[in-house]
Amino acid sequence: MTRPFDYFIILAAMRTGSNLLEANLNALDGITCHGEAFNPHFIGRVKAQDVLGITLEQRDEYPAQLIQAMRTDPIALNGFRYFQDHDPRVLEPALNDPRCAKIILTRNPLDSYLSLKIVRETKQWQLKNIKRRLEAQVDFDGPEFSDYLDQHYGFQSRLRAHLQRSGQAAFYIDYNDLTDLSILNGLATWLGVSSRLGRLDDRLKPQNPTPALSKVTNPDEMQRTLSGLDLLSIARSPNFEPKRDPAVDGYIIAAETPLIYMPLRGGIEPIVRQWMAALDGVDAGELRTELTPDMVRDWMRSSPGHRKFTVLRHPLARAHRAFCTHILNKGPECYEDLRTQLRNRFKLPIPGQVREKNYSKDQHYEAFSAFLTFLRHNLAGQTPIRVDASWCTQVQALEGISTFAIPDLILRDDELETALRDLARTMGHDTPPTPKTSATETPFALDQICDDRLQALAAETYQRDFDQFGFGEWRPVRPAG
Repeated sequence: MTRPFDYFIILAAMRTGSNLLEANLNALDGITCHGEAFNPHFIGRVKAQDVLGITLEQRDEYPAQLIQAMRTDPIALNGFRYFQDHDPRVLEPALNDPRCAKIILTRNPLDSYLSLKIVRETKQWQLKNIKRRLEAQVDFDGPEFSDYLDQHYGFQSRLRAHLQRSGQAAFYIDYNDLTDLSILNGLATWLGVSSRLGRLDDRLKPQNPTPALSKVTNPDEMQRTLSGLDLLSIARSPNFEPKRDPAVDGYIIAAETPLIYMPLRGGIEPIVRQWMAALDGVDAGELRTELTPDMVRDWMRSSPGHRKFTVLRHPLARAHRAFCTHILNKGPECYEDLRTQLRNRFKLPIPGQVREKNYSKDQHYEAFSAFLTFLRHNLAGQTPIRVDASWCTQVQALEGISTFAIPDLILRDDELETALRDLARTMGHDTPPTPKTSATETPFALDQICDDRLQALAAETYQRDFDQFGFGEWRPVRPAG
């Protein structure tokens, strides 16, 4: 019978019971777990010289050869334990390989965190003789534990998402499952070996079996800290917004100064484009645009000292600009089909044609309020309408840009006059031009209708941007001087 897998990887963290899991796997005929085969400090186990004939030096030079040795071993199904700080060159190929069995071992993160602190204090990493057990109490460090949680859940989320995208399933096993003979035998079945355990390996003993509160010197502080942690992520906003590509064709390269602008669409682009042209004394049409990824890479390689920048805009102002430009006013930038759909299907209260006498300021207020409500549903994936680049969250747009290149400078629209001149001075321009503000949206400017209700709607619609970038209430941007 053909085995379903060629090798296996145990994805775990320190102090989750991986040694005990390995011991029980190695008690099964036909399975060999080679410890921490890709630990950067040793191979397999401390003082081991090689794994399957592959030395530490050979593994470090070309880690795939050790995987190949495991895969082609005719004697046993081979595998290893992998922690976050092990050789990163191994993880993605293993996750991508459906012939690699993924065993994901987890434990209550508070227990593993405290256990790790205790063993670092006692230096007793394994316990086989209960009479030699060393005890210690440790200080609970709230910020340290919070960082530990972030790393723990970040790694688990990365694993889960990768397996979901590739259509694979892992065998999940918890620390508490390691004492359940039937679950371990179920793992053997899943791995495709015929042998079964008759009893558990009991050579390794639990080192810190007492309650968590008894392990720390400051139990009251630990309880207060844990009560304030959002362990169930009840405050996290689910994100159903589609991912965005980096939109490289919209980048703008200056004529002479080694600057590249990576726009977040929202109305600031014409201001920055004109400023970049004035910086080098050229017409805006002489700037390099309509770029390809290869063109940008070539420019970056040939432009030492270059700077990549983008500009954030307050979400309320950005949404108002998108509404006026693409929905309300018919013109070259109007999305006419979408405009019709929003009027007819979503009952957006705007006339078929905006004229001076058929559209008042009060109507504009209500129409823009309705548009913000539509955006809240649109960004949450609750409408059949695309999430346009003009009103997507700036977090999502930046994440898309960062898949290609990371901006090293993120400016804000309310500081643009000063920030762009400061940037130019760092690039060798003693008297840089001042960016010119753009025309106000028509038929009504945002400051003519803005109130607390609109501010609250924007904050609710763009919570991710407000959380990530610290936006407060919108205030009109006034020219400097």
